[in-house]
Amino acid sequence: MIQYLIKYNGQIKVLEEPEVSCWINITPPFSHEELKEVSRKYEVPLDFLTDSLDVDERSRYEREDDLRLIVLNTPILNNKVREDESIYVTVPIGIILTLEHIITISAFENPVLDLFLENRIKNFDPSDEQKFVLQIFEQTVYRFLSCLKSLNLKRNLIEKELSDSLESSKLRQLLSIEKSLVYFVNTLSANDLLKLKMKRADFLHIRPDEDKMDLFEDIIIDNSQALEMSNVYTNILRSTMDAYASIISNNLNVVIQRLTLVTIILMVPTLVASFYGMNVNVPFDSESGSTLPFFGIIGVSILISMVLAWFFRQKKLI
Repeated sequence: MIQYLIKYNGQIKVLEEPEVSCWINITPPFSHEELKEVSRKYEVPLDFLTDSLDVDERSRYEREDDLRLIVLNTPILNNKVREDESIYVTVPIGIILTLEHIITISAFENPVLDLFLENRIKNFDPSDEQKFVLQIFEQTVYRFLSCLKSLNLKRNLIEKELSDSLESSKLRQLLSIEKSLVYFVNTLSANDLLKLKMKRADFLHIRPDEDKMDLFEDIIIDNSQALEMSNVYTNILRSTMDAYASIISNNLNVVIQRLTLVTIILMVPTLVASFYGMNVNVPFDSESGSTLPFFGIIGVSILISMVLAWFFRQKKLI
């Protein structure tokens, strides 16, 4: 789907045909033929469009004559099918700056762009392409921070539940959070490097505008903060996973130890019963029909087992 948008009287207006300084937004579903048509109509290299659809594309910028491309990765909710898959994944947004338009393209419905489509961003105007790009950067950082807070809250809730019962499903949920944080760390690092390079090269031509430069610097600081939070949460989660792995291993050792001691205690009556089951003469064996030897042997076996159990209990092995 290709939308042509402008802001008129404070509201987002959808156009039938593009105008100068309008925002062209390309979102699924669309065909390869439509991308070719956009490439031909606006004289944009086709790889500018297709590269932005590759989920493995790293954050970067590129210039070709009067055209500029920015690829920025943003987090989206993962429609996962398994419990141990990551909660969030990161996907690229392509921002193409032409002489007359600004074009955005993504292979997925993106919550960052949805904020602009719903006119929820203050002072947003597609005709000011420099500020528009900076606002996309800003909302991307805010999206990362919001997702990080959500992941940290979910981790705390799972840890409280794990303190009562070490269920494998809860551990798989922690694994999915860890995978999300790995995506975030890698993406935020790439985004941070992209913004620093853009600032150094003045890719958006905003150096003479002090207000926009200040905004850009604030965005870089916020991105660094999000990256630091991701690293901290990742380290905490890894330590938590290691701690629970040690707890599970210790619990298993305790269970095996107790089963071994029970086996030793039960071995005494088993051994006695084995002796008296042999076809040889043994003590207290008589043909008188008296049951006293039988109960005497059972009593001695139980007594020995109780002594062993008391001994292990004194040693705090049981």
